Amino acid sequence: MRQLTFVFFYLNFLVCFGQGNGFPYGQATYRELEIKQYDADSSAVALVLDEFGEAYVNHEYNLVFEYHARIKILKQEGLSYGTFEIPLRKSEGRMEKIISIKGSSFNIENGSMRETKLEPKNIFTSNLSRFFDAKRFAIPNVKLGSVIEVQYVLESPFLYNFRSWEFQSEIPKLKSEYWCLIPANYIYNISLKGFLSLTTNESKRVTECFGPGNAADCARLKYGIKNIPAFREEDYMTARSNFLSSVNFELSQINYFDGRKDRITKEWKDADEELRLNTEFGLQIKRGKDVLDKEVEKLIAGEHEELIKAKRIYDFIKGWYRWNNVYGKYSELGIKKAFESKTGNVGDINLSLIAALKYAGFAVEPVLLSTRENGLVTELYPVLSDFNYVIAKVDIAGKTYLLDATDDFHPFGLVPERCLNGKGRVLGDKESYWYDLKPAERERTIAIVNLALSNTGMKGSIQYSYTGYAGVNERRKIAQFSDQNEYIKAIKNRLEGLTVTDCKLENFDNDGKPLVVNLEIDVDMGDLLNGNTVVFNPFIIEQWKRNPFRSTERLYPVDFGAPLEEILILNLVYPSEYELDEIPPKVALAMPNNGGRYTFEIQNASNKLSMNNSLLIGKPVFSSHEYHYLKELFNNVIATQQTQLVFKKKK
Repeated sequence: MRQLTFVFFYLNFLVCFGQGNGFPYGQATYRELEIKQYDADSSAVALVLDEFGEAYVNHEYNLVFEYHARIKILKQEGLSYGTFEIPLRKSEGRMEKIISIKGSSFNIENGSMRETKLEPKNIFTSNLSRFFDAKRFAIPNVKLGSVIEVQYVLESPFLYNFRSWEFQSEIPKLKSEYWCLIPANYIYNISLKGFLSLTTNESKRVTECFGPGNAADCARLKYGIKNIPAFREEDYMTARSNFLSSVNFELSQINYFDGRKDRITKEWKDADEELRLNTEFGLQIKRGKDVLDKEVEKLIAGEHEELIKAKRIYDFIKGWYRWNNVYGKYSELGIKKAFESKTGNVGDINLSLIAALKYAGFAVEPVLLSTRENGLVTELYPVLSDFNYVIAKVDIAGKTYLLDATDDFHPFGLVPERCLNGKGRVLGDKESYWYDLKPAERERTIAIVNLALSNTGMKGSIQYSYTGYAGVNERRKIAQFSDQNEYIKAIKNRLEGLTVTDCKLENFDNDGKPLVVNLEIDVDMGDLLNGNTVVFNPFIIEQWKRNPFRSTERLYPVDFGAPLEEILILNLVYPSEYELDEIPPKVALAMPNNGGRYTFEIQNASNKLSMNNSLLIGKPVFSSHEYHYLKELFNNVIATQQTQLVFKKKK
């Protein structure tokens, strides 16, 4: 994120209007109508030919937002871009409104251009929620090859929410430009997100623009980007909002006529104090000690080992509450009510955990964070609304543990992957500070396959061992089934060509140990045993079917959440009348800076074959510059896992 701050001191409100800026309406061309595809992106279903937005404040001191776009429909799937929904905020009797809408489609009919205009009767208002309505309409006569145009003006009483702008969308754009006229006495922190460079970036002081007698100044800001690629979500990405090229505004301070200053964006010391005194946060931790004191005393009675005491408290909180699947950094019900009802949101449960650990004498602190789907937080200044989650940070015997008691399947010290998103803000006893949210363990799977090939078929066993995040994920899968038989059916569907004859689980209820799944299997060999040659792919399980990194280039980081490790060991005994035709070559690849590695090796002796296949992704996040190394690593993994072993009868 790039940060720009414009500071202008003087008067109260802006009184300016858009004066025909942008591009003229209704001037589609024959050349645009004849476009068949966008050469820079042949997969594009539609193309924004031009887009312009402008925001300013009118005579009634309302924020006005003007939007204008012209779009070319390239494929049948692009017809949906002729349908619009404009959200309208409403709160405490005030609401945004649309004060004008124009829409048209342009088509070539009988050799001439025809414009079909949007009728006012086809514009509808819908109630989306308690906080939003929406204007909905569809541009008429939109078909393959159409150029559509829309222009509207939105008026908002919510001056604090200056309009943001997204340069990127799911379809490419030839041009997108946004102009702002900002009140001189309003100070905004302006952030530019995304990985695209601005082609227009201008700011200037406009004198005598607003206020009584137009005696005061304002700031004219212009941002623009040309030839904007479509934004497409890819595998191993966090929130879309982290990467979408956009400009965003955070009101920092208002300077009034009489010399008063209203500081909207606080310093961290102010935010810290606000959290400590908040009835749904800091005060809940204080009150929670009285709610949980008796339970804590029973849990730690007679125990002197600090780590064991902390684990007992953690396991108790995790087992006592049922999470209602609601995120939140604040307590929703209050610790007392949540404890009595044995349910609550993230704040209820994890603030209870913090309170219990504090009562037991541990050095524990709350950590505010933003989940992966919620986006990264602003680090330059405190924006508490960026945070939607809270966990505990506890130090025991010189080691730091992050704890989240909302999930039944996470062991002590392993927070859910949804929490692994950049940095969290720790509310320390004296002052808050940033803390890297790093995974404590890998997502690790070890599979040991023992097989015996005979003249009648192939039988054997598979032992899976899941640790870290792999253990969490597999336990959650198992818990979704009504019984073990249903789980076995799911395994059968996953393991093509195998018949599972028996299944046993170890350590399912002990999340401190690896989850072990033991399977007895029969391998379907078909008619392969009837000839003189048997062809067999040793990757009967844990095979990568496709490369998750298919794009030629990638602008965004690759984020696995946690390091990944997959180990497959195969031991095969085959009849003495057969011999292995050829041993596949060894593979040993390593990424720079210990980013990852892949090894594959087969050894064969005395009718016994052993294969060792190991893939390690050594860190959770890779920059776009490292993307090609990852892509090439997985290309080699997939190519190697197509290996066929050929056994021939001895002559």
